[in-house]
Parts: sequence; C-alpha cells; structure tokens
Amino acid sequence: MSARTDILKGIREALGAERGPDLPVNRDYRTSLGLDHEAKVDLFIDRLLDYNATVYRTTPDLIAGTVREALQARGKSGLVIPPGLPAGWLPEGPRFVVDRDLDYDTLDAAEGALTASTAAIAFTGSIILTHSEAEGRRAISLIPDYHLCVVFESSIRETVPEALRALQDRRTCPITTIAGPSATADIEMMRVKGVHGPRTLDVIIVAG
Repeated sequence: MSARTDILKGIREALGAERGPDLPVNRDYRTSLGLDHEAKVDLFIDRLLDYNATVYRTTPDLIAGTVREALQARGKSGLVIPPGLPAGWLPEGPRFVVDRDLDYDTLDAAEGALTASTAAIAFTGSIILTHSEAEGRRAISLIPDYHLCVVFESSIRETVPEALRALQDRRTCPITTIAGPSATADIEMMRVKGVHGPRTLDVIIVAG
C-alpha cells in the first residue's frame, strides 16, 4: 500500500462512510458584515492603508486628473497600460505605452503600470483582477515595480464569499488577487518588498 493510498484511506475512515463525494457541502456560514455603502468603502480603505498602499478618491469624470496627481506624487513620467484601458482615464502629458506583448525586460524597466480591476473585498483589503482588456495580462500587474489600480466603489464587496459570487460570470478567467504592495518575510522576519510583485501600490477609488 502506497503512502497516498494509506492517507486517503485514513481520511475516508475519519469522515465516515456516509460522506460520499455527492454529499452537499454545508455553506450555512456568515457571508455579509451588514455594512452600509460608505462603511464598506471606509473598511476597504482602512485595509489598504494598513498594507501601506496609497489611496486616492475621485469621481468618474476626474479619473484622468487623479491619475496625473498620482504620477506627479511618485515623480513618474509614464506607465504601461493594457490595450483596453479607457482613453478618458489618461491625462495629457505623461507617456502611456500600450502593452502589446511587451517583453519582460521592457516591463521590468517600465516606471509602472496602470490598470482597471474587476472587484475588491473590503474585509481583506484585496483587489481582484480577471485580466480583461482593461486590466491586461498578469505580467503587467506583477513585473513593473509600481502599480496604479482603479477600483470603482460599485465593485467593492464586503467579504470573500460575496466577491466570489460576483465573479461567477468570469469563473473561467485567470484571477490575480492583490492585497497591498508585494512583501514577504524570511524566517528571521526581515520584511522584503517587491519579491512577488510591485513594491508600490496606489489605488484610485472611484465613486459610483
């Protein structure tokens, strides 16, 4: 008997014979925090700030101006953008390079990337990308050292279960979940940024 067979046999015995593969899974757990809209947005912002992200709030007609403000604050002259990013989000002046299969070296040398998002989770402070035309391929949100991401308030969900339900129509898409700037710690708890993604995350939260 292989170790795998032995382990699976032990699991089946622990679960009991009545728990077959077709037995429904009990999902009677809390899926909502019961927050109103503003409290939900405030919780999301609080989580982002705790992760050392910088947050901007704006309205749909002022996104371009807010993008300019974020770039000026970071001293950046341009960003990589996905092919389907709305042109109205781009201010005049900075140089925006459309990612049409840019090679990894070019992305690594870029000043950063600007993308949209699909959804966000207030409780965890997470941003979800499903890599639509406005969000781009995964490489542009992972390789450049700076990520400026646009999140609409209407896409913010309170909890993980709510967000997953909202993504049902995109369940076959690749998903990237972002929870603040990339950071990790080794066994000595030395915090290092930028190992698995951008070291700097700015988030523009758009009302409506």
